[in-house]
Amino acid sequence: MRKLKLQVQTTVDGYMGGPQGEMDWLTFPWTDDFTAYVTGLMENVDHIVLGRRLAEGFIPTWAAGPEGESQEAIDFMNNTPKTVISNGLTESPWDNAVVAGGDLAETIGKLKAEPGGDLVTYGGSTLVTSLIAADLIDELYLFVNPSAIGAGLPVFPGGGKKRFRLVSATPFDCGVTALRLEPKGA
Repeated sequence: MRKLKLQVQTTVDGYMGGPQGEMDWLTFPWTDDFTAYVTGLMENVDHIVLGRRLAEGFIPTWAAGPEGESQEAIDFMNNTPKTVISNGLTESPWDNAVVAGGDLAETIGKLKAEPGGDLVTYGGSTLVTSLIAADLIDELYLFVNPSAIGAGLPVFPGGGKKRFRLVSATPFDCGVTALRLEPKGA
């Protein structure tokens, strides 16, 4: 069965975006060691899962070929099939993407049961917290930036205790540290 991996940038105080989704706290530029780590994570990934709001910016940005990204990264993001989780959309306005709504656990279960490599999600915030709350993430890759913002869009949902096992912690020259976690008991 395929794994669902979460890859998300976060602050040291656990936010993946500011109160209005601001990302001005991110560490740039990335260093070669960090870029190599992120590239390595994608080696067995052949499907991307996105929330609708993230997809609205993510898919067009990659289609335009963002400045500073390698052609290999641009091709991966554009050529990898995507599922956009949305109860509001009925069909996809994007190439190489389908829309799935309804029961989240059922949707993710079907994707995991399909043949192929692993799945990755980058968010958005509503999707990430819903996936974590429903125990649907198999591996969490938190890219902890050396900044705190005090308030914003949390990575972890409120109202429930979750326990994880630290698999590895990898610091990078740019100051970001990757925490690889698995749900406790995995």
